[in-house]
Amino acid sequence: MSELPVTTIVGAGAFVAGTLFGWTAQKTNFCTMGAISDIVFMGDWRRFRAWMLAVAVALAGTQILHLTGTINIGKSIYLTPNFGWAGAILGGLMFGFGMTMGGGCGNKTLVRIGGGNLKSVVVFLVLGFFSYMTLRGLIALGRIQLEASNINLADLGFATQGLPDIVAKLTGLSAQTARVALTAVIGGGLAAWCFKDSEFRGSSHDVVGGLVIGLMVVAGWAVSGVLGADEFDPAPLSSFTFVAPIGGALQYLMSFTGATIDFGVAAVGGVIFGAFLAAKASGKFQWESFAGTDDMLRHLVGAALMGTGGVLALGCTVGQGITGMSTLALSAPIALAAIVFGGVVGMKYLEEGTLSGAVKAALGRG
Repeated sequence: MSELPVTTIVGAGAFVAGTLFGWTAQKTNFCTMGAISDIVFMGDWRRFRAWMLAVAVALAGTQILHLTGTINIGKSIYLTPNFGWAGAILGGLMFGFGMTMGGGCGNKTLVRIGGGNLKSVVVFLVLGFFSYMTLRGLIALGRIQLEASNINLADLGFATQGLPDIVAKLTGLSAQTARVALTAVIGGGLAAWCFKDSEFRGSSHDVVGGLVIGLMVVAGWAVSGVLGADEFDPAPLSSFTFVAPIGGALQYLMSFTGATIDFGVAAVGGVIFGAFLAAKASGKFQWESFAGTDDMLRHLVGAALMGTGGVLALGCTVGQGITGMSTLALSAPIALAAIVFGGVVGMKYLEEGTLSGAVKAALGRG
C-alpha cells in the first residue's frame, strides 16, 4: 500500500483542526468583529480580551515550536524581508470596514454558513471571487503597483521582518534572547491584561474561546510544519487564515482536477463543518436570508472589500490578527490596528450615514 501524499496528510490535519476551530467559534460566539462592536456600542471588552488571549496563546505556542526546532517559523509568508507596510494599512482598513458591511470577518462568515446563514453563502462566494481576482486577476495589477512601495529590509541589514531579528540587530542581543524576551513581554503582557479583568475571568465561554482558538493556530503550524515536512515534497508552512483560502476553495470547487486541497482549503471546510455540528447540537441551526435589497447590497460591498483588503494586508482578523501576530512579524500589528480602526469606522458609518462623519466619530471628533 503506497503512502499517502503529504498534501492529503496535511489536509486531513487541517480539516480536524478547522472542525475544532469552527465548533469552538460557534459554541463560544468567538467573533472578532463582534468584539469591536461590543466595545463601540456597549463598552464591553470581554470578547476583545478573548481575541487577545487567543493572540497570547498562539504567540507563546508558536514561538515554543520554533525555539525547540519543531518548526522553522522563518519559512512562513509573514517573515520575508519584504515589508508591505502600505498593503497592511490600506488592506487592513478595507477589510475592517468591509467586515462590518458583510456581517462578520472571514471566520465568522464560515461559522455562519455552518449555522444556516444564506447571506454568508453569498459573502463567501463574492469574498472568494475578489480575493482570487486580487491574487491573480484584474485587481492584481493594482496590488503589484502597491507592492512597489514595499521596503526590502534586507537592504537595511535585517534578515527578516520578524521583530526578534530587528530587536537583535538594533540591540546586539542574540536572536534567540530577543525572541524569548519579546514572547514573554508581548504574550505575557496580553495574557495578564486579559485575566486582570474580573468580568472576563468570570466569562468561561470567552476564556475557553480564546484558549482553544489560540491553540488551534499553534496546531495549524504544527500540522503544516511537522506533517508537511517531507524532504522531497514539503507542504508550505501555514496556519489559519480565511481570505486567500476561501478563494482557493472556490477554485478547487470549480476545477477539481487542476487544484489541490492545501492547508487553507481544508481548514475552510473544517470550520464550516465544525460550526454546523455545534449549531445542530445546540439547536441553533437556522436558515436566514437577506432582509431586502439594501441588506444584500451592503453584504456584497462588504464581501468585495474583505476579499480585496484581506489579500493586500496578507491576512484577516485571524490571518494577521492571530496567526500573523504569533510569528512576531512587523506587519501583523500594523495590519491588526488598521483592521480594528476600519471596523470602528464601518460601525460609525452605519450610524452616521456618511464616510466623513464616520471617520470623525471614530477619531472622537464627531
